Amino acid sequence: MNAARLNVLHRHQWPVLRGRWNQAVEGRVLAQRVPKDRTPGIIKRPPYSEDKLADVLEKADVLAKFLLFLTAHAGLRIREALALEWDDLDETAKRIHVRSGKGRKARIVAMSTSLARATRHYRGLFGPGGPDHPDGKRTTSSTHVFRYASVMTARNHIEKAFKVAGVKFRGFHPGRKYAGTRLLQQVKDFGRVAAHLGHQSVDTTRKVYAQLAADDLKDDLAGW
Repeated sequence: MNAARLNVLHRHQWPVLRGRWNQAVEGRVLAQRVPKDRTPGIIKRPPYSEDKLADVLEKADVLAKFLLFLTAHAGLRIREALALEWDDLDETAKRIHVRSGKGRKARIVAMSTSLARATRHYRGLFGPGGPDHPDGKRTTSSTHVFRYASVMTARNHIEKAFKVAGVKFRGFHPGRKYAGTRLLQQVKDFGRVAAHLGHQSVDTTRKVYAQLAADDLKDDLAGW
């Protein structure tokens, strides 16, 4: 290709290339100027309220109620709950042995009184020897607490209870956030709440899963 032809191509292509370069630079600068949303996750995606949870529990069947207590009281992840086996539950000692936690880390989780009661009821119906244990609908082994291992199946089942109660189902995580927030308001210790939820970092608990009440210090400051 001769020099004259190269000069012609340069004159025609250079403005196009320069325009594209300027657009790329302007786009990058604009992206850098957009302020980062620093709203905590607990604010953007809050837990279920106590009243709404109570409404759902009132309408839920035995299975849905038990699953809801596992997430909203024990603070289990849905996959942790679905992986439970009967030997992992000790409603007398009020504790759960989570063997398949995130990162393959096991932990012991305390049961609330309500969860222990729901566990006894659920075990009486669906546990070994119970009338609903060998009902033909089971897709898991008989040692598993739940008859299914699919998160989607669990979602479909519990979503029905929310619908009957007139409460929007926003997933299982708002239940874990409810557990974290309620526990934090009682114990005032992010470390203990993080351990209950199975978090490695307290920062995760603080930013996403638990929040102190706005007037948390009211009683502490009363005598000042």
